[in-house]
Amino acid sequence: MSGDRRLAVVTGASAGIGLAFAEFLAERGFDLAIVARREERLLELAARLGNAHGVDVIPITLDLSDRSAPERLLERIEAAGRHVDVLVNNAGYAIPTRFTDTDWEAIEDFLEVLAIGQVDLMRRVLPGMRERDYGRILNIASLAAFAPENAGGLYGAVKRFMVSASRAISKEHRGSNVHVTAVCPGYTRTEFHDVLGNRRQIDRLPRLMWQEVGAVVNEGWSACERNKAVVITGMNNKFLRIVCTVVPARLIMRVMPRSLRKTRAKAKD
Repeated sequence: MSGDRRLAVVTGASAGIGLAFAEFLAERGFDLAIVARREERLLELAARLGNAHGVDVIPITLDLSDRSAPERLLERIEAAGRHVDVLVNNAGYAIPTRFTDTDWEAIEDFLEVLAIGQVDLMRRVLPGMRERDYGRILNIASLAAFAPENAGGLYGAVKRFMVSASRAISKEHRGSNVHVTAVCPGYTRTEFHDVLGNRRQIDRLPRLMWQEVGAVVNEGWSACERNKAVVITGMNNKFLRIVCTVVPARLIMRVMPRSLRKTRAKAKD
């Protein structure tokens, strides 16, 4: 392993925004620890990024719904003689059923991946970042954090929590070279909606509501470098955030496409 390159950890790295962040950071000379459940895809990505950019890539196959996953992840990195300089908390998915129809185990796993595990990882890596006076943490939240809740869904609620947590932890580290940012994209062109099974309905949305994944990554990283606690990516999404603030939720729900009001199907990396 190289001793003069920083290490970036990216969870949910095998697809979508996580994959785009892994590619972005490798292009800029960061060594990587990429984390996902799909081992074959992860190994292929590690080989491709390492060969293309001359960086070291540690593939770590983990199910982040396991309570012990954050500890085991960092044990793997420590065993490789490395420490975490950049953390991209990206892993996430949506629950397929409404709240009262969902088994507690499924809800617990969901909360572990999208909230508890992410906070645990931050808690574990921040002391070292402070000691070395360098750290970047990007929590991939969502425009859904500012939108009306869909019936029985927990996705928006969890993303709200991560936005608020990012703000609080960012404030705690003001004056240091440790930056914490919640990145809030809207509809982003990735395979996410193919996995969800709602590509046909989503593609009916106007083009102006979509953002390319590269633009999300660039804007998110730039905001973190500027030590901005929360960034909503894309001018259209910034406008929608204002709409969600000033327009009553019941009116927004009336004009929202029916497919977006329904509880989302599950998509898990």
